[in-house]
Amino acid sequence: MTTEIQPFTIDHPEEQLEDLRRRLRSVRWPEQENVAGSDEPWAQGMPLRYAMDLARHWVEAYDWRETEDRLNALPNFRTVIDDLAIHFLHVRSPHDDALPLLMTHGWPGSIVEFLDVIGPLTDPTSHGGDPADAFHLVMPSLPGYAWSDKPDRPGWGVPRVAAAWEQLMLRLGYQRFGAQGGDWGSLVTTRIGTHHTDHLVGIHTNMAVVPPDPETMESLTDEEASCLADLDRHLNSGDGYASIQSSRPQTLAYGLADSPVGQMAWIAEKFWAWVDHDGDPLSAVPARRQLDNVMVYWLTNSGGSSARLYWESYKDVDLGEVACPSAVSVFPAEIFRTSRRWAEKRFTDLRHFNALDRGGHFAAMEQPESFVQEVRAAFRSMR
Repeated sequence: MTTEIQPFTIDHPEEQLEDLRRRLRSVRWPEQENVAGSDEPWAQGMPLRYAMDLARHWVEAYDWRETEDRLNALPNFRTVIDDLAIHFLHVRSPHDDALPLLMTHGWPGSIVEFLDVIGPLTDPTSHGGDPADAFHLVMPSLPGYAWSDKPDRPGWGVPRVAAAWEQLMLRLGYQRFGAQGGDWGSLVTTRIGTHHTDHLVGIHTNMAVVPPDPETMESLTDEEASCLADLDRHLNSGDGYASIQSSRPQTLAYGLADSPVGQMAWIAEKFWAWVDHDGDPLSAVPARRQLDNVMVYWLTNSGGSSARLYWESYKDVDLGEVACPSAVSVFPAEIFRTSRRWAEKRFTDLRHFNALDRGGHFAAMEQPESFVQEVRAAFRSMR
């Protein structure tokens, strides 16, 4: 297996798209949820009517080729690291002295999350910004996700991904770089910030996984109390997906591989649960963008292989000290939120902390301008 960096083109045959349309036209739907009289129509998961409308949009109005063309307009590559082929986007800034930045997505995300922020981050002068804030961006697809290969044996958990990502940056010639991530990308990024710091200038995360500080329990701020209440709600009624993916990913994989509506519902339900909206998740992330993300999983048949990252790492999360220069952005609808004083307990060289007014788990998709501003601010003190 070659370790050379090879150009890559995303090219799914028309037969695959026609098979998808055939499946969508012949769905066997379940009965409607029985939540009549409840003020929570999503209490049992995605409502039938919502699922049918989104599937109808998928088969009648959605155009994958538009997204495929948009992705292929960017430099795509694959390279073998630790015996696994990794797909990544590598978008260099027109400013030669830009800071190399490794950006890692999570689940149920993909590199399509970053499409609206690539331009402003790599070429700030064309987007009303300062050239001093420019980045060369490297955006890999996690192992088992999208166009990266699927591991065929155990071991590809967060520690191994972090080590592979350092190798990727060095292979690209970057001896000094920053790292950024949310969701699993946050855990990979913080792992780089604790175990792979020789070439690292610092890290930024938009989902800092920070345990509440027991010493503050008698003096909680209103925001800290809200963080704990929302976390408790998530663990009691919104964490079932993680329990399944961390324990029985293979059983789940059969349904996700065979049913596009099953894959759609498994992912799109998280847009309802985790984005910042007033009842309609499509107001925060339009159907087209949600389906872009679903399509990455469907076309690459990675529903099961992506879930295995939970089996590898969900029950063994490292919550140790992060001593490298760090920055934390807190979006209000995020799953895990933290206060500054809690964050400072774990991130002991915290250079930037900001709690924003809008946005959620898919921050780069929901609030691209705010996301860009946060990334720029995060690394100004680290360059």
